Amino acid sequence: MILLYLLHQFLKMEKLTTSFFYNLEKTVKIYRQFFQNQFKINGFDITLDQWLILHTVAEFPDITQNDIAEKVFKDKASVTRIIELLVQNGFLERAIHPTNRRMFQLTITEKGLETIEKLTELVPQIRQKALEGISPASVSAAQEMLAMIVQNCIPTSS
Repeated sequence: MILLYLLHQFLKMEKLTTSFFYNLEKTVKIYRQFFQNQFKINGFDITLDQWLILHTVAEFPDITQNDIAEKVFKDKASVTRIIELLVQNGFLERAIHPTNRRMFQLTITEKGLETIEKLTELVPQIRQKALEGISPASVSAAQEMLAMIVQNCIPTSS
């Protein structure tokens, strides 16, 4: 009897592959793979996550690692590992912050600046390819919808 009930409930459930959020997650994953593959094809030895952090440091030179984590939607430990790789690979330099010894100051190296300059040309092309055949109005509507989902998911204080 319980088995029959569970089977009935299962059959009433939305199929995984027809769920909006399943497809959203799939889209993001495939887009990230596409993006990474385009980097590789174009001769860049940097990951998408490394690019996001390098770009964030360029945009906000005095940013803290905690703030980087917030901006790129990564946990602090992941950001620390990615920054370490960027330092090891010569894209960033890390030094003790001059006013707060518990923090690091990140500086983009010449190699990092050259990479940013080249990727600043390539990234819009990658994005454009991903959005091929989609009207600007559809992109705008999708951005509005995603912003509403974010708002709906932010806890409200009661």
